[in-house]
Amino acid sequence: MKKVLIGGGGVAVVIVAIVFFTLSNLGPIVKKTINTIGPKITKTDVSVSDVSISLFGGEAKIKDFFLGNPKGFKSDQAMKVGSIYVDIDEASITKNPIIINKIEIVAPEITYEKIKGSDNFQTLLKNVKGSAKAEKKAESKADKSEKSGKKIVINNVIVKKGKVHLTMAALAGKTITAPLPDIHLKDIGKEKEGATPAEAFEQIFSSIYGSISTDSVTLVFTDGLKQLGGLKDLGATGLKTGTDAAQKVMDSSSKTMESATQGLKGLFKKD
Repeated sequence: MKKVLIGGGGVAVVIVAIVFFTLSNLGPIVKKTINTIGPKITKTDVSVSDVSISLFGGEAKIKDFFLGNPKGFKSDQAMKVGSIYVDIDEASITKNPIIINKIEIVAPEITYEKIKGSDNFQTLLKNVKGSAKAEKKAESKADKSEKSGKKIVINNVIVKKGKVHLTMAALAGKTITAPLPDIHLKDIGKEKEGATPAEAFEQIFSSIYGSISTDSVTLVFTDGLKQLGGLKDLGATGLKTGTDAAQKVMDSSSKTMESATQGLKGLFKKD
């Protein structure tokens, strides 16, 4: 009887060791996944420097998130974030969808670059929307008997303490900075039992783009342009294109959200 107990205890120790080893190595796996899947969704450089995960708390910290600009834009990046916090419902990690209680994006630095009646965020969002459509098309073509990839539901997405830096050729290397209004999205992915990475990124990115186009931001940009002198007309009309474009994108995204609410599984796994 004692031998059986010892044997059973040995198996338990081995299982715990395997689980501990797997969880302790999850950070590098998530980092590699973000750095691999991100560029496929945005068609630009996407990277993080480190991902640390609490073994028992279900919490993750993503450091130094970087989103590059599409081709044709001169600024170094579209967005960078020092820290992104993710609170996961650890009981759902082995299930589908995975439940994320909260994603908190703290102090994002956004570079909003305008060229030839367009801007970098409009181009990025078009890329993301294209990836979402391609992903959905591939999913519909897949054999129904095939097991679908992991999806997630996000209860809260918070973007706070952000800044937006306007840059354009007419500014000759200078920038105008405005505070980014805080964003709080809820219940992402619930209506459709989870969502794909591209769908999720599209919803969050649409909200960020819409926030850039709010009156509080555009007024700061317009005032800044006027103060530089010789750019009065540009201040009155040059930003309108970006605002209108953002509104059209938001209107389109809203229609999409009504039929398919999206989530942020892209932080961990795509296919």
